[in-house]
Amino acid sequence: MQGEHIIGLDIGGTKSAVVRGTAKGEILSRVEFPTRPQRPFQECFDELCDVTSGALQSSDKKPAAISVSIGGPLDVLEGIIMSPPNLPGWVNVPLKKLLFEEFGLPVYVEHDGNAGALAEYYFGAGRGSKSVVFLTLGTGLGAGLILDGRLYRGASYVAGEIGHIRIADDGPDSYGKRGSMEGYCSGNGIEKLAALLFPDRWITPVSVRELANLARNGDPQARKVFDTSGLYLGRALAIIADLVNPDKIILGALGVRLGSLLMDPAMEVLRKEALREAVDVCRIVPAELGEKIGDIAALCAAIDQGGIR
Repeated sequence: MQGEHIIGLDIGGTKSAVVRGTAKGEILSRVEFPTRPQRPFQECFDELCDVTSGALQSSDKKPAAISVSIGGPLDVLEGIIMSPPNLPGWVNVPLKKLLFEEFGLPVYVEHDGNAGALAEYYFGAGRGSKSVVFLTLGTGLGAGLILDGRLYRGASYVAGEIGHIRIADDGPDSYGKRGSMEGYCSGNGIEKLAALLFPDRWITPVSVRELANLARNGDPQARKVFDTSGLYLGRALAIIADLVNPDKIILGALGVRLGSLLMDPAMEVLRKEALREAVDVCRIVPAELGEKIGDIAALCAAIDQGGIR
């Protein structure tokens, strides 16, 4: 099935994209739009279908499948979305069934952490590795685990939900509890962290991009936000290194955009807290696919589950 076209849907809490691509990871066309998940699900779905219809009509070649990358928790094989924190209106949504009914094509759905791990494993920084952990580090925080060359989903498909882990007694609220990894290290979490640490300054939300610009220009409060986030990211990296012993941990989105702002404090903590034997063999690297990772990851559910290669 070499060269088959795939329609990929990358559904995030801030923005979504619909791409037409190939099983080689090539992107042929792309349309991005704001997700606006505060709307009722049906409005979000109708817009998603309109953009998908446009992608289907963009070529005479009929695609082999529709492939979806989306945040969890979800039932991967049934394609049921179970209220991810960054998509509050998507409660027990049978997305796979709805897309099949709408377009009549095979549909494959994957957790965005798993999809990102597959994208980097097939086409990016994970090539040639045996065991890879990928951290999404986007609006939310999830992980994908490829262990001994195979994607690991867990008994109920929630392996990799690292954002749900409580890493501190208190902190920004995410997943309905304070002190979670997502609350400290995701895009939404870092924005909340700034308000929590400096409530008199950031009464209204400040974006991660603005915080990063301030920190790079020497603002001590902005740097404190990233030092704090990096500390907890470093603890997470140490847990992963000791528990899974991967040869690579790959950082998506914020790991690419923030670079040393986040990674310098994280690496310092990792080296202090993880076993030396685990740290010595584990490379911490930004996603090689960079800003393209979401698009290529959107193709990977079909490539992996559907055998479209």
